[in-house]
Amino acid sequence: MATTPEPRPTPAEGPTKGPAGDPADGPADHPRSAAPPPALAPPDIPHQAPGLLGVPPRIAWWRRPAVRIAGLGAVLALCGAVLLALVREETGTQGFLVGLGLAVLPVPLLIAAFRWLHRVAPGPWRNVVFCFAWGACAAALMSIVANSFATEWIAETTADPGGADTIGSTVIAPVVEETAKGAAILLLFLFRRREFTRLVDGVVIAGVTATGFAFTENILYLGRAFGDDQTYGDQGIGSVTVATFFARVVMSPFAHPLFTVLTGIGFGLAAQAAPRRRVWRVLAPLGGLLLAMGLHALWNGSTVFGGLGFLAVYGAFMVPVFGLLIWLAVWARQRELRTVRDELPAYVTAGWLTAPEPYALGSLRARRLARDFARHHGGKPAARAVREYERHATALAFLRHRGGQGRAGADFGIREQESLDAMWARRAAARPALTHAALMTAPRPAVPHPYASPYPGPYPAAYGHPPAYGQVPAYGHPPAYGQVPAYRQEYGHPDPGHGRPGPGYGQPGPGYGYPPAQPGTGTGTGTGTGTGPVPGQGGPYGSGSPAPYNPYAAPGQNDG
Repeated sequence: MATTPEPRPTPAEGPTKGPAGDPADGPADHPRSAAPPPALAPPDIPHQAPGLLGVPPRIAWWRRPAVRIAGLGAVLALCGAVLLALVREETGTQGFLVGLGLAVLPVPLLIAAFRWLHRVAPGPWRNVVFCFAWGACAAALMSIVANSFATEWIAETTADPGGADTIGSTVIAPVVEETAKGAAILLLFLFRRREFTRLVDGVVIAGVTATGFAFTENILYLGRAFGDDQTYGDQGIGSVTVATFFARVVMSPFAHPLFTVLTGIGFGLAAQAAPRRRVWRVLAPLGGLLLAMGLHALWNGSTVFGGLGFLAVYGAFMVPVFGLLIWLAVWARQRELRTVRDELPAYVTAGWLTAPEPYALGSLRARRLARDFARHHGGKPAARAVREYERHATALAFLRHRGGQGRAGADFGIREQESLDAMWARRAAARPALTHAALMTAPRPAVPHPYASPYPGPYPAAYGHPPAYGQVPAYGHPPAYGQVPAYRQEYGHPDPGHGRPGPGYGQPGPGYGYPPAQPGTGTGTGTGTGTGPVPGQGGPYGSGSPAPYNPYAAPGQNDG
């Protein structure tokens, strides 16, 4: 039995072209070894030119990520301290504690809901923490100060305090609050662009920011209500605290997230747009912000018309829009899973992935089963490796999808190689687990009735009947693993269905998942005699078709 290390395929060979059409050196012929390439410096960190003596480039202290994070944390902490003093002065210590205890109840549920939407490709936790802190501290402080100042100025100018309060709640508050919350989305869109590429990213970032803002606002309103009850002696179900809790926490905990999610959708559409569509990339966020302000103003204005107006707006606008946004978010998540299943088979042909992996990686249930399998057989380190493998594979599929649309950027090859190297380093734990998960979740072939006709009609060929009655493709996903549509096998090939040329990534050779040009040149150590992923071409495990990894084989049996 062979004991040589498993060969490592190359993602691309030959020159490629960047999005602007300028020739650039593509990934060089990679040595087919298991050792990863030397680490590459992140392209978005500015460096100084190295000296003549080979001194490494130096980064100015104010440009270092740790300094920026510390400075941002200090600003948010200062905003939180000032806000705490203002809210405590407004509600009193006891009212503040009561408001804090009641306002925190919906927060875990809302955060869990937004993280559930982000399960396909979850973003880093630091973004979640930043968004919540920005909404709870910075956005809330800016809104309190700006709303109070504007309302007092209108009251002094018009000598009508009641009218000033109405204008402040229906006009000023929606504009100020939605702008303050949208600033967090804008910051991540500008400075964390690699982590903000999809519609779901905008929804999650906006929802978490608004959840933090609603948390602080609920503390203020519930604390005031408790203070009023203490002053007038109200208690029980008829108290102002219970009424405020029911209206803000029970009936409408999603109100602020619903408004700000419209802004997040605008930024998500801008993130998905091609770089050349500059007007759309500006109008989409502005349109989402204006819609958020309008819905927020309608919601605040409903209280002016009394209880019936509140219920009418709640039933006619808030609930339908909330349901529509839930459908949109779930649809976007399913579309992401479909993208994973469509893009990863190209890497099966190149030998980076095994045949069952695209199906397993495109199913959240299969992913969970794979992590459970790895945890049962290898402990927490194996489960962590499978989770990282899934994350990098998803990022790779999204990157390839953006490349097919001309939105990948000039660092496409570098980022692709980084994801592939990270997956290759974790393949020992991930491949058996994903194979097991694919087998457990694959649809079962239909069993025909013993007396049923073998044909659906008198002309089976005309109706496109499958070759074998009751059989379904492996794992139930077209096209077959290792095969991709002809117009997507290479960037730059024309689409025969639409007659449009592909995105300008040049004409790479056998790269980005396309098999080697010379037939029968597989360098694996297996002894298979099949035809390989493409007839006449070798696979990563031998000169024939790739040998499937058997997770229940004896030690050393899978080496050959």
